Amino acid sequence: MDRRSFLFGTGTLLLSQLLAGCNTQERAKLRVQLLKGSLPNQVLQKFRTKMQQTASLEFASVEQLSSLFDRLQSWQQNNQKPIEEDWRSQLPLPSWLKPQNPNPANLVTVGDYWLAAAIRQNLIQPLDPTQLSQWSQLPNRWQELVRRNQAGQFDAKGNVWAAPYRWGYTVIAYNRDKFQSLNWKPQDWGDLWREELRDRISLPNHPREVIGLTLKYLGKSYNTENPSQVPDLTAQLNRLQPQVKLYSSDTYLQPLILGDTWLAVGWSNDIIPVMQRHRQIAAIIPQSGTSLWADLWANPIQANSDRALEYQLIDFCWQPQIARQILLFGRTNSPIPLQIDPDNIQAELRPLLVPNDNILDKSEFLRPLDPEAIQQYQALWQGMKEKS
Repeated sequence: MDRRSFLFGTGTLLLSQLLAGCNTQERAKLRVQLLKGSLPNQVLQKFRTKMQQTASLEFASVEQLSSLFDRLQSWQQNNQKPIEEDWRSQLPLPSWLKPQNPNPANLVTVGDYWLAAAIRQNLIQPLDPTQLSQWSQLPNRWQELVRRNQAGQFDAKGNVWAAPYRWGYTVIAYNRDKFQSLNWKPQDWGDLWREELRDRISLPNHPREVIGLTLKYLGKSYNTENPSQVPDLTAQLNRLQPQVKLYSSDTYLQPLILGDTWLAVGWSNDIIPVMQRHRQIAAIIPQSGTSLWADLWANPIQANSDRALEYQLIDFCWQPQIARQILLFGRTNSPIPLQIDPDNIQAELRPLLVPNDNILDKSEFLRPLDPEAIQQYQALWQGMKEKS
């Protein structure tokens, strides 16, 4: 799954359950569309059990972030179209049998990288943090992530547009078997340039990630506004190109497992399940810092519901005992600070699931850039790819 792109597949899998009796229509309803696997089943079941006496719940599990963003767009488009009149509309039918626009979900998973576009395109509406009892428990970095202005830019005085419920890192994964003969293990971004890895690594098919890690290697920020002005950046990108066997954001792990590549840069939520199944795969967070990603709850602008239910789900995910389950069962980090006994986490996964404050402080979310900066990144990317 590619966390950073609008260009990949949109296959979906619907897993819905309505916890309602014969009086369903009289009960409040909460429709949630979330990224598949982003919440453990144990957490979803506990929320169902908690709410079954007061609300009807419908969860749809969707395969890709791109599909969820497409749905946000389609709901907005449908909302702008008049409902077509046909013969059924002339009959004295119950309202639920009459033709109508598809109902949008009340809460939807949005990746942090997509948040700015969702705001600019008027696809979501702000949340009210005063209605979230756990909001004050969120560290500043998470509050800053979702406070944006109308252009989707970070703004300390902006609205709260979403609520994070899990997060992770861009990491370096490697095949232990292949590195045994090298007598060293990857530690930081600079290792990608070592001669032993020529034509043996895979990188995400994404300019912000690849150019960003190169900027980090040079001591700069992932969010550098004028990358074309950074000395030695173009030269380092040209040196990195011969190291790359393939660029992929969604099919990079199988070659690593098979040994066709020795090292891959990818996202922790992709790599941790592979580490659990294939013991020859290990991963590290680069010592100089990396890019961060987060999955967020967002409220579609067309949603018409009792928003108290939405806030209850957000607060539920932020309860310390539930946040602990997200970490232990979902194998991803929670934005709520937790005291976890490392012995409860598989030894190989501890570096990825027990935050290192020193590395975390050096890491960054990919911020929205202005059009001129985006053009510079695209030009550098095109120049690098032309060398292949």
